[in-house]
Amino acid sequence: MSKNRVSKRLAAIAPSATLAVDAKAKELKAAGKPVIGFGAGEPDFPTPDYIVEAAIAACKDPANYKYTMGKGLPALREAIAAKTLRDSGYEVDPNNIIVTNGGKQAVFQAFAALVDPGDEVLLPAPYWTTYPEAIRLAGGVPVEVFAGADKDYKVTPEDLEAARTEKTKVLLVCSPSNPTGSVYTPEELTALGKWAVDHGVWVITDEIYEHLLYDGAEAAHIVKLVPELADTCVVLNGVAKSYAMTGWRVGWMEGPTDVIKAAANFQSHLTSNVCNIAQRAAIAAVSGPLDEVFKMRDAFDRRRKKIVSMLSEIDGLSVPVPRGAFYVYPDVTGLFGRTLDGAEIESSGQLAGLILEKAEVAAVPGEAFGPSGFLRFSYALADADLEEGISRVQDLLARAK
Repeated sequence: MSKNRVSKRLAAIAPSATLAVDAKAKELKAAGKPVIGFGAGEPDFPTPDYIVEAAIAACKDPANYKYTMGKGLPALREAIAAKTLRDSGYEVDPNNIIVTNGGKQAVFQAFAALVDPGDEVLLPAPYWTTYPEAIRLAGGVPVEVFAGADKDYKVTPEDLEAARTEKTKVLLVCSPSNPTGSVYTPEELTALGKWAVDHGVWVITDEIYEHLLYDGAEAAHIVKLVPELADTCVVLNGVAKSYAMTGWRVGWMEGPTDVIKAAANFQSHLTSNVCNIAQRAAIAAVSGPLDEVFKMRDAFDRRRKKIVSMLSEIDGLSVPVPRGAFYVYPDVTGLFGRTLDGAEIESSGQLAGLILEKAEVAAVPGEAFGPSGFLRFSYALADADLEEGISRVQDLLARAK
């Protein structure tokens, strides 16, 4: 009897569409093509100097050359607890925090700790491309709950209730959102939290874009808003987005003692401790002032206004105004059925291919995040590149008739 060379579990994983688009853009650039990439969810700023200096100092300390606690340096977990109180408004025990190798590990471990085979996870769509894969790897079943541009891509308790079954175990919440940039108001988030409490549904909340808010959007933390959720909620966060530290690979998860203990046992076999140098840098990040974060936010805000304005000029696009993160997510279904250079536009995947081929601009199609009919543009790139890239898209799509 023949056996599979690759396990069915891993063979079923779809590659990260966002990383694939970014890699394709870089490949074309290396070949001499003037491609402008809007695919990567990565700040284009350098990591602030005070954080880098903390890492340099850590490199010279022999204490950092050895294994440390698998769940994270005590000093970093204490700093994260203090940062949570400062920024989120509630207390968390440092013992109930695990430092992970980036936010993705925190996502995977959260689902691994909560989900048994067959458990259903309510996944508001559009969603970050990694969530459904992490759910499936944990043995769970992702259940998409879609909210379109007309609802600012935000689900309601009524939407969740329509999707709930006896197998529903977890609700995933991400605000500010990747890929849409939508932000739930405190009132909306409170309603979701109370619905979860009323129906015995766990919440995993991803708050990695918490400081990137615009147009008066309020920071809203579901555990602060709905304290009775604290025993059935796992909070995910990290330094990557707000502090321009994507390559440092430091994230974390907070939650109830039993869940954190299980996840810590898992991590002890999976990766052990996160790089100590990166952890020391993260201490400087979360303990320091937010001045540099807000400078970056101001630049993102300027670019946000520009890209929304330019995309809104394109006939056939509906462009909800994002109030968080650094993405804009236009609905492009108004272009479906039109012809562009002899090709009838039938999907956002096809449209993204045409834009890359003919305008040399890389965007991520909606199929990576749920239903077809959308494009994600990251505005975490230089102002001049942003304007040039969207100008190319405007010129190309003006030919769609």
